[in-house]
Amino acid sequence: MSAEATNPATPGPVAPAVARRRSRPRIDLRRLGRAALLGPASRDRLPDAIGHVVEAHRAHHPDADLEILRRAYVLAESSHRGQMRKSGEPYITHPLAVTLILAELGAETTTLTASLLHDTVEDTEVTLDQVGEQFGEEVRYLVDGVTKLEKVDYGAAAEPETFRKMLVATGNDVRVMSIKLADRLHNMRTLGVMRPEKQARIAKVTRDVLIPLAERLGVQALKTELEDLVFAILHPEEYAHTREMIAANAARPDDPLAEFCDAIRAVLRDADIPAEVLVRPRHFVSVHRVSRKRGELRGADFGRILVLVNEDADCYAVLGELHTCLTPVVSEFKDFIAVPKFNLYQSLHTAVAREDGQVAEVLIRTHQMHKVAEAGVVALGNPYTAPADPSAAPAEEQATADGERVDPTRPGWLSRLLDWQRAAPDPDTFWSTLREDLAQDREITVFRPDGGTLGLPEGATCVDAAYAQYGEDAHACIGARVNGRLATLSTVLRDGDTVQLLMGQDPASEPSREWLEHAHTPAARIAIQRWLTAHPAPATELETGDREAADDRAAGAAVATAGAAGTAGTGAAGDFAGVVAAHQGAGSAASQGGAGAVVRSPAEAPAPRPGDGVTVVGRPEASARLAGCCTPVPSDEVIGFAVRGGMVTVHRVECAGVARMRDGGRAEVDVRWGDTTECRVTLVAESFGRPHLLADLTEAIASEGAEIVSATVEPPAQQRVRHTYTLQLPDASHLPTLMRAMRNVAGVYDVGRAQHHVSA
Repeated sequence: MSAEATNPATPGPVAPAVARRRSRPRIDLRRLGRAALLGPASRDRLPDAIGHVVEAHRAHHPDADLEILRRAYVLAESSHRGQMRKSGEPYITHPLAVTLILAELGAETTTLTASLLHDTVEDTEVTLDQVGEQFGEEVRYLVDGVTKLEKVDYGAAAEPETFRKMLVATGNDVRVMSIKLADRLHNMRTLGVMRPEKQARIAKVTRDVLIPLAERLGVQALKTELEDLVFAILHPEEYAHTREMIAANAARPDDPLAEFCDAIRAVLRDADIPAEVLVRPRHFVSVHRVSRKRGELRGADFGRILVLVNEDADCYAVLGELHTCLTPVVSEFKDFIAVPKFNLYQSLHTAVAREDGQVAEVLIRTHQMHKVAEAGVVALGNPYTAPADPSAAPAEEQATADGERVDPTRPGWLSRLLDWQRAAPDPDTFWSTLREDLAQDREITVFRPDGGTLGLPEGATCVDAAYAQYGEDAHACIGARVNGRLATLSTVLRDGDTVQLLMGQDPASEPSREWLEHAHTPAARIAIQRWLTAHPAPATELETGDREAADDRAAGAAVATAGAAGTAGTGAAGDFAGVVAAHQGAGSAASQGGAGAVVRSPAEAPAPRPGDGVTVVGRPEASARLAGCCTPVPSDEVIGFAVRGGMVTVHRVECAGVARMRDGGRAEVDVRWGDTTECRVTLVAESFGRPHLLADLTEAIASEGAEIVSATVEPPAQQRVRHTYTLQLPDASHLPTLMRAMRNVAGVYDVGRAQHHVSA
């Protein structure tokens, strides 16, 4: 902001403002105002210097009250009088230029007032209290938000702490960042007077922090110019080459984009769709990126076609006409109207081709969408005050019940930044984490089962989604479903995925150290790291890195707890859980080595199964047995295969063993079910580990009248447990009800028929 302000009486920068303000007397603002008005402008006229600002402002807000702008300019000019920029211009030209940038974007009067005053507190004798008294608390807050912290107080931490302060202020009012971006744009435009090394330092901060923030706020007009200015400073040779390409294309006698525009106008005119069709040239960085992607550029690559219409429905009407009458490139179609980007951007994107191979990208949007696409949050004005006519406000600006308008930027990326910045332990961590987070310049939207959404950076995982939704309560997350299917917490999410996060019931649940490898968002990393720091693992585990062994021991203890609790139960559930408890010592010890707990009923262990109820067609004397790999039951479609000793094994037709039998040359035998309905079946239950799980599962089995013949519980893997039960049912028709009862047990996410041989 004011790094370029100098006083003619002193060769260097102005002395730190904080040191001066501590002992200076209160100044008379009215005296300063009278002094500034001596000249061509009278008290009832606007100073000529802000004529361009007023003209731009009235183009967007024709009924704006300009008196506050006059007073703000008078104070700014008189306060900065005598200060010069390094370029030699009077310093007042800087706040005027910043204000003009915002006025052209459509900023409302309060933002422009604060913009005129944004350097007064930092570089002059004016105080924040005086700004508040003269212009109100809103203006005071905005000026305070963009005022730098002094190096005399913060030393090397001044820059990161200033940005931290600015982000917090932006969390309450996004107009703070709008002023900062316009301020940086004007400083970048005039950066040529600085030393090359200082130019590079400022350009790098602009690239790493300010440009991503402009993207997130949707202020494309500022973002694109900042990108080009940074490109020219940090990559002068590539910038010069890109400039030559653009100049050479402009000198060509033909213009494919203009010809595309003529064709599109003709199509829309015939369809009677009123629209404005414009060529939108690419900025330097965009041309450079396209050239690196496509190689040699053709005429249509130097810009895009913008079609502006009046209504949302017209956008889709235009799309339909273009795809009908021209040759569409279907792979280029994107609908950002139905699903807007996280930064408010809305448009339909498509591309059309012609016979010579030229392809033109086409953007279709309404005039209001275009305004928001260019100016982002600046176009929304004050996002916290209800408009005078709420019914006329766009949907995203409707007032809430308490009179405040919903701020569309607050629920997403800004909320995440505000959440983790509080947890950053020091300025260096905050600064590096901020740059890293902003470097993830693409965002995805994932959906919750309740219809809500989560905005996450591209590459985010289920771990990130958990902490985005639940904060530190995500320590208890034990898994997720992505698009209805179970997924590990390390699963990378894609735009449009539906994510259901599965939370454990144990309040002592803890995150795994491995989660850090899958956490991409600062909020997730900081929360996990803070927990791990507060709960260090035993030294032996830290030295060996054997976190999985600790997790397995914890899961084994949970199973033992379930068994012990189950001994108090009744019937088959109580008996089985008691057996589990009795065997748990060996089971949990074995689990550390990869073995599982194996439990058998005293009555019978798995054995070659008799074929009760199965008849071998044409061979009534033949013996049959039901295959253990798929455990067929009455009503299943089955097939038999002859094996050694004259035995026939009976498989379900969809069993994987059928293909192996056929490949091995086994003779197929026709088999069918008899009258017997009693059956034995093997079921596999997939669950998350929790206390009392086995007791609850076996209770559910017993309640359906099934007898447990044998069971195998495999060691936990990524907090998931696999149970295999061989059950005797009095009637095969009860099987669907039994499986449903098992699925209804808390923590069980799937129950299915065994599809492979289960070793006893």
